[in-house]
Amino acid sequence: MVEYVPRFLVQCLIHSKHLKNVTVQAFPFFPFLPDLPFHFLDPSLGPSPSSSFLVSRPRVPEARMERMNVTEIYEGIEFPGHLHSQDSMQAATEFQFQDTDVLIATYPKSGTTWMQEILTLIFSKGSLELAHTIPSWARAPWLEHIFFNELMAKMNPTFPRIFSTHLPSHILAPALKKSKVTVLYVARHPKDVLVSFYHFHKIAKFLPDLGNFDDFLDQFLKGKVHFGSWFTHVQGWMDLREEVNINLITYEDLSREPRRTIQRLCDILGCQLQSQEEDMILKNCTFSAMSQNSMANYSLVSNKILDQTKGKFLRKGKIGDWREHFSPEQNKKFNTIYLTKMKDYILHFPWSLD
Repeated sequence: MVEYVPRFLVQCLIHSKHLKNVTVQAFPFFPFLPDLPFHFLDPSLGPSPSSSFLVSRPRVPEARMERMNVTEIYEGIEFPGHLHSQDSMQAATEFQFQDTDVLIATYPKSGTTWMQEILTLIFSKGSLELAHTIPSWARAPWLEHIFFNELMAKMNPTFPRIFSTHLPSHILAPALKKSKVTVLYVARHPKDVLVSFYHFHKIAKFLPDLGNFDDFLDQFLKGKVHFGSWFTHVQGWMDLREEVNINLITYEDLSREPRRTIQRLCDILGCQLQSQEEDMILKNCTFSAMSQNSMANYSLVSNKILDQTKGKFLRKGKIGDWREHFSPEQNKKFNTIYLTKMKDYILHFPWSLD
């Protein structure tokens, strides 16, 4: 039997010795997540009758696990079948955006979770209620995911609609051109993206094993990885700026000038914040704070899906970590290809190749 109960009641039961076999899921939640123990709740937030949670007995979503090794190919690009289907990606191309929507567009490992957290805190005026009670993927669900419609149906209609996507621009362009949706394209130094993506493959059970770092680098440069070519992804979204309201935000700007970048985001979104609200956002969107927030660090996801015993989803979050991985030969190879492919886009990005 499953029933909805107010959050404050769940918190009253957290320490009950008679409920060891009962679990709680934040509302809304990914259907594939394991049922969660009470301890993920943050008692410091206090009672909040407006937030609901789903209490149920444990269940094992075996049907979801069957797609762990499935690869979907859409528009010639490989996607993990655990999260994508032909129907879900086709639905994304037909999605009806509203003029007030905000879309976070990224290539994987470029700062998606960070931007999801920042936007949540901006629209919440620095309040931690949503950021500490609803997972980031439910606050800003991926348009192309199998679970998108289920998550969207549970979104708070009074809160600005935030969506995420890893899709290349040409797939979403027709839908985007039909509205005035605000797109935030988050880009990161490609060498850091490559390193982060390599380590992510080590813990994500739904991604293929592409060998050692040298092997992965070759596949990345050829665009033969899930989600396709980084180069094509960035170029496509930059080229679409003349037709769609696309705003470029770099991972490096967020790292080096967080306050100034948050103020720029507020200008883009038409949000006004008090200085103390800015301070709260800056404090709670740091790598350290997010690493400790179970709603952002993906610790809620089963190790059968994302094995964080082998590495963390939020691994380092630092700029220039690629220097600890690239050999001089690998760096030279990357630079040669980058300068050839990105020659018409270099001025857009504040990245040093050395």
